[in-house]
Amino acid sequence: MPQIKPFGLETMLSQLHDLFEKGYSNIIGVWGQGGVGKTMLLHVFNNDLEKKVHQYQVVIFIEVSNSETLNTVEIQRTISERLNLPWNDEEPIAKRARFLVKALARKRYVILLDDVRKKFRLEDVGIPTPDTNSQSKLILTSRYREICFQMNAQRSLIEMQILGNDASWKLFLSKLSKEASVAVESLGSQTREHAMKIAQSCGGLPLALSVIGTAVACLEEGQWRSAAGAIATNMDNIDGVDEMFGRLKYSYDRLIPTQQQCFLYCILFPEYGSISKEQLVDYWLAEGLLLNGSGKGYQIIRRLVSACLLQVSGSMSSEVKMHHTIRQLGFWLVNKSDAKFLVQPGMALDNAPSAGEWKEATRISIMSNNITELSFSPKCKNVTTLLIQNNPNLNKMSNGFFRTMATLKVLDLSHTAITSLPDCKTLVALEHLNLSHTHIVRLPERLWLLKELRHLDLSVTTALEDTLNNCSKLHKLKVLNLFRSRYGIRDVDDLNLDSLKEQLLFLGITIYAEDVLKKLNMPGPLAKSTHRLNLKYCADMQSIKISDLGHMEHLEELYVQSCYDLNTVVADAELTTSQLQFLTLSVLPSLQSVVVAPMPHNFQYICKLIISQCPKLLNITWVRRLRLLERLFISHCDGMLEFFEDREDEEQCGEQLKVQGHASDKQEDHAIVETSRNDTGQNDFPKLRLIALTQLKKLSSICKPREFPCLETLRVEECPNLRSIPLSCTRNYGKLKQICGSFEWWGKLQWENWEEAAYVERTYFIPI
Repeated sequence: MPQIKPFGLETMLSQLHDLFEKGYSNIIGVWGQGGVGKTMLLHVFNNDLEKKVHQYQVVIFIEVSNSETLNTVEIQRTISERLNLPWNDEEPIAKRARFLVKALARKRYVILLDDVRKKFRLEDVGIPTPDTNSQSKLILTSRYREICFQMNAQRSLIEMQILGNDASWKLFLSKLSKEASVAVESLGSQTREHAMKIAQSCGGLPLALSVIGTAVACLEEGQWRSAAGAIATNMDNIDGVDEMFGRLKYSYDRLIPTQQQCFLYCILFPEYGSISKEQLVDYWLAEGLLLNGSGKGYQIIRRLVSACLLQVSGSMSSEVKMHHTIRQLGFWLVNKSDAKFLVQPGMALDNAPSAGEWKEATRISIMSNNITELSFSPKCKNVTTLLIQNNPNLNKMSNGFFRTMATLKVLDLSHTAITSLPDCKTLVALEHLNLSHTHIVRLPERLWLLKELRHLDLSVTTALEDTLNNCSKLHKLKVLNLFRSRYGIRDVDDLNLDSLKEQLLFLGITIYAEDVLKKLNMPGPLAKSTHRLNLKYCADMQSIKISDLGHMEHLEELYVQSCYDLNTVVADAELTTSQLQFLTLSVLPSLQSVVVAPMPHNFQYICKLIISQCPKLLNITWVRRLRLLERLFISHCDGMLEFFEDREDEEQCGEQLKVQGHASDKQEDHAIVETSRNDTGQNDFPKLRLIALTQLKKLSSICKPREFPCLETLRVEECPNLRSIPLSCTRNYGKLKQICGSFEWWGKLQWENWEEAAYVERTYFIPI
């Protein structure tokens, strides 16, 4: 987490450390009004734990924000990611919770729960209730003292206090530029007087001091008086509304109109969890908020983050989140404007808002609920954004649902169970349509009438049979994603996307024939715009040479499945322009050989590798050359005997011959000498964090013990003959957090040192 200076929080931080180390309870509660610094205190405490040597094996920070509903899945995802456990969307919530309880119960953990609004049962989300015997701790923050009581924190409780004048002033000054700080600190100056009025107006609340301090950070000497007056005016005009909003509004007022609109758009997302930057920018583009492409959108996100109106989401640089108080500011600002938002995301709704509530809305969000049908035809002539995604049981929409939505620009129905799209000929202004992860069977016959459509996402539409030639008629498309769709290109003549090639920026595609692949890869705009490629049922295709895809210079993900004749994949060192990061090899019954040349090669950027149902692969020694690999998943490879061949007589020249000829006569996929270092002279797997093995019936060995400096999780399921793991105290356990497997499998492992076996079981083993 980013380092935060605890201005004025030193006393409460000391209290928290004291209760943590000597408290009577393993559950600690911190309570106080919104904006008083509860989240900041947790962040500082978390950073303190990271810097100190302590006895806890894992510290997990979880944003709860359950004012409306408890997002159990998001909490479970956070825990799973922090433990580096594989995630399965199909796994029932209750089953996943039981597993996570087991996983955490075997560890000494610290759980930090931020912004608990309502009582909930810890075990229901996957957190075991800490007790004295476990030596684990749970710290929660809440606005309400009674919630801390209900969560069993009554014996160890801290009430947050507003900052004193000195601490408030120091925090305020820390947000100013160097020039402004010098001007403000000049004793006797009017600038100092105005600045002190602004700081005092924040009421000792750290959130207000941070947001407003950032807003005035670069004021020149003559601007301080008007700034103080503007903030005072906001405070005078809020009649009974939370005074915090009056203080924070000045920061919003400092934004230019486009930035203000982009900020208000963020309240359409649930109050818990994070927001994808890419998704946000795509929506803004379609709404017409950005005139100069996506680059401007990312600049606006940086501006909102620097203004403390958005926050970077933990370690995920691709996501942002919004503080709950800032989100409420957004609602307050919308209510004061002419805009009408209908915002009910993530509220566990079984039924959609009534048709009357839709009538005046300009932006509507009912995402992440349990809605099953939209059987009415709302009259909303002014709506521009409609977000319905993540309603997994939604399978019915009235045919006239879109009848009055001529102004609609953004429509997201992804991750729903719809099988068809209602009549959409009225959506003449629509620019962004997301139908990914739906059960849609075919596109509407007259979809081509949506002449303004620029973004069409049909990825992972596993039931889609026909697009009715709509895509090639949408001449403004910049994003077309058919990656892992059932619908794919089967014949060269069907690849009729020439009408799109000049403006298409992103293409995700599924291909069913090798000659189609060759045509797509011809030099030109289509190859250049291809980012995701799914090869499926390509009959007679016996080999793939990655350099042959060289014209797809932006290819990020390759998914090869059900190509029954494929026996060789070659990552050669020719034309090493490949940016490939994600590779899946699935249901390839003839695949025997994967050949990877010495660095630099065309797999050099792969960070996630999935191999499934490749029964003729005997080992994956070539994986040692994937220097950036972070996650490795191997499953249902019935012929696999070992991962890495421990043979020291293998010569590098043998591999060079294999690369040139695609494979040796024996069709083996071993490629390099088994030593503690690879051909670059560096240790193997410097980035590998996760190894997950499932149903490898013949696997007897992974490899000899070696260094895995970043390995956090080893998960083994249904590998009955695996008798050893490649870890040893002589090689250092590094960052290892857990080894997951069945009791039966664990009991059959063979160890050279039984004391070490007992230590590993006690410290790392989690039964599944």
